[in-house]
Amino acid sequence: MAVAIITGASRGFGRALATALAQRGWDLVLDGRTAGPLEEVAEQLRKYGGAVTSRSGDVTDGGHRGELVAAAAELGGLDLLVNNAGVLGVAPLVPLERHALDAFRSALEVNVVAPLGLLQEALPLLRRAPAGAVINMSSDAAAEAYRTWGAYGATKAALDQLSAVLSVEEPQLRVWAVDPGGMRTDMLAAAEPDEDLSGVPLPQDVVPAFLRLLERRPASGRYAAPSLLEIR
Repeated sequence: MAVAIITGASRGFGRALATALAQRGWDLVLDGRTAGPLEEVAEQLRKYGGAVTSRSGDVTDGGHRGELVAAAAELGGLDLLVNNAGVLGVAPLVPLERHALDAFRSALEVNVVAPLGLLQEALPLLRRAPAGAVINMSSDAAAEAYRTWGAYGATKAALDQLSAVLSVEEPQLRVWAVDPGGMRTDMLAAAEPDEDLSGVPLPQDVVPAFLRLLERRPASGRYAAPSLLEIR
């Protein structure tokens, strides 16, 4: 059975993707900051028959990252790592001139340093998988200049570059940086609380693009969710 680690799995996109993979028979290691909500998700997903392990903690903690990889090893290995956990830095978002530097450092730790640390822990298992893959959650703010999104976008641009270099250094793996587009999540609501999000897709509406990615396994690279649905 295929095994995936998904960070930030207690809500939003992480939860939606975990649900879709559980429905397809994957075994899962789920990460989240709060034990109660995370275990509730794990319990719901176990009804699909696969093994689901929840490990609550902070992805910036090296010990916690080690626990996630050890849990995957106990399930038999690791086929997919999804670096989905992320933070805005400040909420609501503010222009760069007012963005607290400590908050930016914190966002870099969560959005860039922690994914790299988890990748370093997970690489030995991913290399042994028949079709090892990494999904790093990107954002259109990594490539476009949106007012107030500068600091967050900078962290995602850094993660994009790490993904690109990893794909060169580990050519036997698939390494995908994926921009899911706007999603109606708590994070987006916190970023821009005055925005009307009623027309923004829900996370579960975006998941099919990621399933297509896993089914078709295109070359490593940066993708936007709509383009993934066009892959034949």
